[in-house]
Amino acid sequence: MTNGDLLAQAEAQGFDALVTTECNLRYQQNLGSRQIAILVLTTTSWPRIRNAVAEVAAAVDLLQPGCYSEVLVP
Repeated sequence: MTNGDLLAQAEAQGFDALVTTECNLRYQQNLGSRQIAILVLTTTSWPRIRNAVAEVAAAVDLLQPGCYSEVLVP
């Protein structure tokens, strides 16, 4: 499934947000017309993401429909 198809399906299914590690998503997709909020984590390393869970949770809490946000995971 392409990123565009994934976003369309997630919106069609009523998802409010997508959390991903696809850092190029904003360059590959026209996100201006999307209703789903997108949160990008800047690493694919699970140990690093797990250590930043409080920052990720805080970022999820701040998401608004159609917004794009990134969490810089150290």
